[in-house]
Amino acid sequence: MSMLSIFQVSSSAISAQSQRLNVVASNLANADAVAGPDGQAYKARQVMFQSIPMGSDATVGVQVSDIVQSNEPSRKNHQPSHPSADAQGMVTYSNVNPIEEMVNMISASRAYQNNVEVMNTAKTLLLKTLQMGQ
Repeated sequence: MSMLSIFQVSSSAISAQSQRLNVVASNLANADAVAGPDGQAYKARQVMFQSIPMGSDATVGVQVSDIVQSNEPSRKNHQPSHPSADAQGMVTYSNVNPIEEMVNMISASRAYQNNVEVMNTAKTLLLKTLQMGQ
């Protein structure tokens, strides 16, 4: 693996984790959303990753292959006085689990930070290699 491949692989991972963080932020923003007029509540979304070849030297990067909706059922609470309550007094909320989303956010943030550190280390090694030739 060449040194330039390290930058390609890490940048692909940074891009993928950035998309993951955006999806987590969207999920958290809609954690307490109620169903709209159509009766459908916000569904949590999850990012699916896929490995991709990065060049002729058998390096593999990552990309977002899809963003899928969760199949978990929506939360229902009995609140007859709520304006969005149905005939039985039930209010449908999104199926976002804020605790799981916070764990996802921390995981994505750490992965992002780790890949930035890989790039910084590779940059430092390249600079030291150039200084050896002086």
